[in-house]
Amino acid sequence: MNRLQHLFGRKQNNILSVYFTAGFPAIDSTGEIIKQLASQGVDMIEIGVPFSDPMADGKTIQHSSTVALNNGMNLQLLLSQVAEARKEAPDTPLVLMGYLNPMIQYGIERLFERCKEVGIDALIIPDLPFGEYMSDYKALCDKYDIPIIMLITPETDEQRIQLIDKNCSGFIYMVSSASTTGTKDRFTDEQIAYFKRINRMPLQHNRLIGFGISNPATLQEAFGNSSGAIIGSLFIKCLNRHSDNISQAVSELLTTIGIK
Repeated sequence: MNRLQHLFGRKQNNILSVYFTAGFPAIDSTGEIIKQLASQGVDMIEIGVPFSDPMADGKTIQHSSTVALNNGMNLQLLLSQVAEARKEAPDTPLVLMGYLNPMIQYGIERLFERCKEVGIDALIIPDLPFGEYMSDYKALCDKYDIPIIMLITPETDEQRIQLIDKNCSGFIYMVSSASTTGTKDRFTDEQIAYFKRINRMPLQHNRLIGFGISNPATLQEAFGNSSGAIIGSLFIKCLNRHSDNISQAVSELLTTIGIK
């Protein structure tokens, strides 16, 4: 059992996952961010691979990617930093999130091998088509026990969701709306209806809701309609305000969403 399975085995609800872009705010921030998130009680950490054309990301995360790339961050360096940071968070699931282009340039099986070595527990690749996952990636996921997490949106049909649930492990990433990342004050009635529709489906895997969670109201809606919530843009904003004090950035995040 990898760390994701252990997490879902001991905690079925109110799971908090936090995303940050490696290399932001500084080239050497990765280890301290992982340490502070884990020590302050975050259940899962998503580490973003900066990319020049992040199609699913809003302005806040796009900006963090630009800064990270200008700082000199790349996939090889990121994985080396994770190897060191893993010592500070031995039990916290670490998920690598990024786009196909840098991963293909690195080498896909080489990436799986290195992720296994450094302690990455899953991958999220938003621009990986499901058919390509089935034909070219699923066998690697099984070989290295590193699942690829698939995203679903309000537009994803039920047959595709069932295929994802049957053929992918880890968890299902429920994108709250058909838009880019970013903070929102509240979820709409249509979004709530989407959450409840997915909840009525007999799915075997846990679901986490991401995109638009930025305050206690949206966090509790996510908690109430899935196993947990994924927060990214809000934390990037906290890091931007407290670039010289990562602990304070994490504390501000948790206070803003009503955890502290």
